[in-house]
Amino acid sequence: PMTWWRRLVGGSSGRDPRQPDFLSEALDLESRGDYANALTSYRLALREHPDDLRVLQNIAIAFSKTGQPEEAIRTYRRALQLDADLPGAHYGLAFLLLKRGDTAHAGMHLEAFLRVTRADDAGSAKFRAHAERTLTQLQGNGFSEQADALSEDGMHEAPGDESVADGWTDDRAREG
Repeated sequence: PMTWWRRLVGGSSGRDPRQPDFLSEALDLESRGDYANALTSYRLALREHPDDLRVLQNIAIAFSKTGQPEEAIRTYRRALQLDADLPGAHYGLAFLLLKRGDTAHAGMHLEAFLRVTRADDAGSAKFRAHAERTLTQLQGNGFSEQADALSEDGMHEAPGDESVADGWTDDRAREG
């Protein structure tokens, strides 16, 4: 309530103002499209909190968007070592593996994503639908043409379908 007043008169705001908030800085830079500098801030945030799932997912997204899919894959796998049921990591990793041509492991991560998300969650509905369609195509071996539709940053683009491969991790990882 009076936090601004305490800060004005020299009181504590509960946070050391000399300590930068690297995660907030990275999110701000990324929102402006400055992924290279966002990566630097994410790395600093990760140095402070090496097991922070939110930082790990966000840095994986930034690696993907800067054309570093192997780093993104490695980072998603690290996040899954910490939490095997992390939906965003399964989702993002699945589409990076598809782009690489690793359909078997991509399918396993799509199945895991569907297993750990709820069908009645409105927030995940479009992502679940996308994962289900992709998994059906994989199981029917009809994915060869769709694999060509994966763009450079790991997003899946299909006619009439908004790009959602990084969308789950974008929306969910950035939430507090």
